[in-house]
Amino acid sequence: MRDAIFESFLASQFDEALRLSASSDIVTAVPVDPQRYLLRFGTRGLVLDGAGVPRVHDEFHVGVCFPADYVRIEPHPARVIQWLGPWEVFHPNIRPPFVCLGPIAPGEGLVDLAYRLFEVISFHRVSPHDPLNAAAAQWVRNHRHELPLDRRSLLRRATLAAAEEA
Repeated sequence: MRDAIFESFLASQFDEALRLSASSDIVTAVPVDPQRYLLRFGTRGLVLDGAGVPRVHDEFHVGVCFPADYVRIEPHPARVIQWLGPWEVFHPNIRPPFVCLGPIAPGEGLVDLAYRLFEVISFHRVSPHDPLNAAAAQWVRNHRHELPLDRRSLLRRATLAAAEEA
């Protein structure tokens, strides 16, 4: 059965993905098909090196999938967001393939998810309580003064200014 509301949502997400990629130096959204996207983040985050020491890294990949019931019910985050790499990521709210963003609202758009993911990866948004990675949570408690790791805006300043004028 055809779901016109969901199809309209998917079409708008495709347009939003193209606009986001064109207006950001940090994230690129690549459509895989109408329901799935690959987000590539060029931002500062942490990975564990071969010796198990947290090191700054600047490329991260996340998959986003919009299940057929996405606009109708609150989706389970693990059905929507999947960590793709690097697998050695070091963050209290990431344990590949899982990313804890908190609740995702029905119909929450790709751009909003990209903002939330950027905030997690770059340590703008971090919850060291009830973590997916306890060692990373302890690291955060000891290094709060160094966070966030990337202070840039997800969108270029010119894009932000144009949006404010509209």
